[in-house]
Amino acid sequence: MSSDVYMSESRFIVRSQSKEPSTGLGALLKTGGGGSSSNEGFATHDYILSRDALNTLNRQGLVTRAYGNGEISILNRFNPMGWNGSSEKLFRYYENKVEVKYDPLSAIATLQVRAFSPQDAYQINRRLLDQAEALVNKINSRAREDLVGYATAELNEAKEAARKAALALSDYRNREGVVDPEKQASVQLQMISKLQDELISTKTQLVQLRVFTPQNPQIPVLQTRVSELGKEINEQIGLVAGSQKSLAASAAQFQRLQLESQLADKELGAAISSLQEARNEARRKRAYVERIVQPDTPDDALEPKRLRGILSTMAIGLVVYGILTMLFAGIKEHHD
Repeated sequence: MSSDVYMSESRFIVRSQSKEPSTGLGALLKTGGGGSSSNEGFATHDYILSRDALNTLNRQGLVTRAYGNGEISILNRFNPMGWNGSSEKLFRYYENKVEVKYDPLSAIATLQVRAFSPQDAYQINRRLLDQAEALVNKINSRAREDLVGYATAELNEAKEAARKAALALSDYRNREGVVDPEKQASVQLQMISKLQDELISTKTQLVQLRVFTPQNPQIPVLQTRVSELGKEINEQIGLVAGSQKSLAASAAQFQRLQLESQLADKELGAAISSLQEARNEARRKRAYVERIVQPDTPDDALEPKRLRGILSTMAIGLVVYGILTMLFAGIKEHHD
């Protein structure tokens, strides 16, 4: 049975492509920030040492075969007696064989995997890197989808609000029979002004006829004309102001509906701009795992250190032998 331990090592960094310069895994593990690569860095570090990573890694029995096969020494083997091979026990064993370290200065993360064969150490290291990269891609894709999805939802809401405001304004125009009360009132006022000018002219003419030719047959005609012009002017003035159906009364509600429609159109334009910015931001910001050092296949066992073990055993044996010799000598001297 073998107790040789081999270690496979790899190094990687989580980079983020954006307008801002990438700071790498070291800084991203030191600082947090929504939407930046720091989230992916923390997630990558924690994921490798998580139960989810172990379950995915061991989906085809890679971990249990690597650490629980019969060629491994019973003192180092996982579940040596076959009594307790629970997931919790496997996870505790896994935590002692896999280590993730990072150097804040170089911003490089180092993944170390210990196993009892070079091939197992390499395969576990490589698979963990693949899983970490898939996790970063998933998080990055979800962040882009959320960013664009939120902007799209805002745009849909703005479209619906603009549609409702436009329909309300159109319904009001159809119901009240006005297109724009202010413009129509301006036309009415111009008409009233012309009628008033005509009334003044007619009254002037009437006065002149009464003074110079009191018996002129045109006087009754002009009097009728003055009366009709006065009625028309009052009617036109009533259409502009002074009643519930006047243009002045309609203008307040029309202005409110028109203002709501204008605001809805502005919000729609802002939502369209926000969606375009979100899409540009989603294309611009990407996080990915860059492998600086690929997993290696070790060609020499890291543990156990046999020469050091032999020398340590000899030294301990000599110490124990000396202690026992002195003890027996003391006992013999006391007995004599």
